[in-house]
Amino acid sequence: MSTSTKPPTGAGASTNAPGERTYFEAQRAALLGEIGVSLEHVLANINKLNRSLEGVIAVGNEFGSVEALWSQFENVMGHEPVVNEGKSEEGGSEGDYEEGEGEGSEVDESRV
Repeated sequence: MSTSTKPPTGAGASTNAPGERTYFEAQRAALLGEIGVSLEHVLANINKLNRSLEGVIAVGNEFGSVEALWSQFENVMGHEPVVNEGKSEEGGSEGDYEEGEGEGSEVDESRV
């Protein structure tokens, strides 16, 4: 009759002797251990990814001043045709620069 008074294995603490564990409890403990190890690996990989992303962001932030300089250069070069609007010869070279990249860019660099 003692077998009918035992609670089911999944319902709580076992009434077996302290050193005895059922097959289910042993498998559950093994699976919980594997899950814990897997979660530790996931956490370590997430931390590694976070450090990598922080590094990428830091490198990107280092180029902020360079981007600002190139942006200023682009604005200065973009306003040049408006200043030289009266000169038809330079206006033509600007048109060549926009259409073709090869020789027009060399001419443009020599003017600067």
